[in-house]
Amino acid sequence: QVQLVESGGGLVQAGGSLRLSCAASGIIFSLNTMNWYRQAPGRQRELVATITSDPSGGRTNYADSVKDRFTVSRDNSKNTVYLQMNSLKPEDTAVYYCNINVGIDFWGQGTQVTVSS
Repeated sequence: QVQLVESGGGLVQAGGSLRLSCAASGIIFSLNTMNWYRQAPGRQRELVATITSDPSGGRTNYADSVKDRFTVSRDNSKNTVYLQMNSLKPEDTAVYYCNINVGIDFWGQGTQVTVSS
């Protein structure tokens, strides 16, 4: 079955950086678009970044709130997608989830990111 396992979250001061990883199994990773979502307390889950399966490395798309600060990338040899987060702000505090949709959605367990002011 499809499994997604996130790692890399933690506590960081405003202006700092973190890199999240999501290791996937049970799918042909290289053929699938991968997504990063986040959910802050009391808020709906929102799409943060997407990377397609384009053979050139994947086309990316970002929420306006993270554009120019976050970078999504993938390593198909490791079945892993990454989210590099720079210039973090307190409003980036949330649980971050890796997601794939192959007709139905699969989610990882989430990793907490806390940005202190």
